[in-house]
Order: sequence, then C-alpha cells, then structure tokens
Amino acid sequence: MLRYIIFNSNHYKTLNPQKSYPLFPFQFSHKFKLCTTSSDSVSESESFTVSYLINNIGFTREKALKASKRVRFNSPEKPNSAFTFFRNFGFSDTDIKKICIKEPWLLTSDTHNSILPKIEFFLSKGASMSEISRLLTASPRILQFSLENRIIPHFEFYNRILKSDKATICCMIRHSILLAYNLVPVNVKLLIDYGVCDSSIVKLLLTRPTILGSIDLIKSLEEVKGLGFNPSTSTFGIALVAKKCMSKTRWNEKVVAFKKWGWSDEDIVESFRLQPNLMLSSVDKINLVMSFWVNQLGWNSLALTRKPQIFGFSLQKRIIPRALVVQYLQMKGLRKNYASLVTPFFWSEELFLRKYVYCFKEESDYLLKLYEENMNHAYTTENIEMSFIK
Repeated sequence: MLRYIIFNSNHYKTLNPQKSYPLFPFQFSHKFKLCTTSSDSVSESESFTVSYLINNIGFTREKALKASKRVRFNSPEKPNSAFTFFRNFGFSDTDIKKICIKEPWLLTSDTHNSILPKIEFFLSKGASMSEISRLLTASPRILQFSLENRIIPHFEFYNRILKSDKATICCMIRHSILLAYNLVPVNVKLLIDYGVCDSSIVKLLLTRPTILGSIDLIKSLEEVKGLGFNPSTSTFGIALVAKKCMSKTRWNEKVVAFKKWGWSDEDIVESFRLQPNLMLSSVDKINLVMSFWVNQLGWNSLALTRKPQIFGFSLQKRIIPRALVVQYLQMKGLRKNYASLVTPFFWSEELFLRKYVYCFKEESDYLLKLYEENMNHAYTTENIEMSFIK
C-alpha cells in the first residue's frame, strides 16, 4: 500500500568495471582559426574553447563565449574523449552535440567515474540504450545529479508506487521531471496524506507529472475537494487535472460558453462532478456541440447536463450521424417523445444500429444511408446542410 511508502536512500552497489574503451577521437577541425574577442584579456585556453565549441559542436558565438566562462580546455583531447565515450554507448553525433550544447561541462567531465555508473544503473533496471539516449538527449542535466543521493532514492520511491522496475524506468525516461525536481516526491507524499487513491497517483505520474511539480498543489486539492469530489475516488484525480491544466481565464471562458447556451452555475458544477473531463473540452468544441444540438436539432441544451460525457464524443463520427437518425425517428413518430435524447449516444455502434436502424424494417435502408452519409460530416456553426427528410 502506498500509505507506508518510506523515502529510502539505501546505497546502490553499482558495478565499477574498469572497462577499456577503444579510442576513436572526434576529429578536430583544422579549418578554423582561433576565435578572439574584442578584449585582449581573453586567454589562449578560452579562445581555443570558443573555437572548438563553434566549429565542432555547433555553438553560436554568443553561447560559446558564455560557455567558455564555465568550461575550458587547451586541446581537443578531453572533449574528443567525451565524444568517444558517448559514441561507444550508441549515441549519434547529433545527439551528443545536443547534449553538449545543453550541458557543456560534460566535455571536460570524468565520464568513466561520474557518467558511466549512472548509465549502468539505468541499464540494470531494464532500460535500453536507445531509451537512455532519448532521456539524456532531452534532459542531460540529470547527469549532474548524484547517483546515490538523488537518482537511486527517486527511483526506489517511484518504484514502490509503480510496482515494477520497467514501469518506473520507462516513466522516468518519458518524464525527466521525475528526476529533475525534488518537489515531485514531496507532492506525491502530500497526495497520499490527503487520501488521494493509489490509482489516481499512478495516473498522474504516468500522464501528468508536471502537476506534481507545482508549488501550490495543496491549494488545488482543497479547491477540488470544495467542489464536492472525494479524494478517495478516481474522479478526484481527473478533476485535479482539469483544474491544474488550465488558467483561471480559460476556465472562466468555458463557464461563459456553457452559460451562453442556457446552463446555470449549478448546472455546470453538477455536470463537472458527473464528468470532470467536461472542462477539458475546448471552447470551440463546447460551442459546436451546443450549436448543433440546439440550433440544428432544436433540442434543449439542459438534456446534456444529464450525460455531459457527450462533449467527449466525436462530433463527426458519433454525435451528428446518431442525432440525425434519432431526429428522423421522432419526426416520423417512430420514437416516443419522452424517450431520452442522450441514451442513443452511449450504445456501441453495433447496438445503436440494431436498436435505431435495423429494427425499423421499412425505414432501415434510408436510416442506414442517413447514418453512413453523415458519419464524417464536417460541421461548423457557419455551414451545415441537413437534408434528411425522406
């Protein structure tokens, strides 16, 4: 159970192999002249470093000058050795250059003592070299972190939640924020103490880890709870995502959109409780669904408050074709007036066709044609042609 997670910092006994790697030095360009600056105080090593960074790595002059304040070398031996190290692990020259542009200190690092143990740790947990390359190319800053004090404790913490080495390493590779920010484990512990269910925490780690890096998470938790969501339910996690993934301005724009079509504040809140994903719909999607439902079909917008999941359905592939079939049946008197307007949208396609098309034998051919012709109807609020009367 997640309730008994302890942040453990046991030392990982990594292999310390004294491997001998063949040296294939990165060819230093002899075509360039050493770059100088307008200042006579630039040292020879700084000038050499700037030239190397520009001609061999791809730095702009401005960035090379800035980097040369933090890393310097008098010959290509050290940076070429760093290139050789990464090449031996399958990194492409393009990826190596991207890594070094982000973290130029790597060009003078002790790769076998400071970098190799970290790569071997990831390999020991089931990561492939292509996955490690993708992680380090995207976020080489991870290589600055201590293996024993940062990388391993974080891995062990997330592993207790995700339950497997492979799932943990894949999650960390996909979302480097899990290693980059100490605040993430702190916020995970906050969620546990707040009573958020395990499945919601796992889902946040796998899909929305940036939420776990926020400094005001407790404020959002209180806000979502105040809307009537129980932290122990899965809908609490979805509602938290909806609140954290958009600005207050964007949230208010969606509220205004719903109100424009006749919903009250109470309708919006209740619908959000029923389907937290509702507020993840764009303003355009809200207006398109409402316009079609109200203006083209002539139906009451409040019917959608009973099943707000409809806003998550495809307008072209589900809402339009099914609505036209249902409306035709109403106009022909083949469907009772008090029958639910929203239920037909929740059946599987097979059951929908069976219940609303094939069972009306005399009308089935036309209904099927109506359904199929409108399956991918490109609907906009400005232009729609609906000719479905037999």
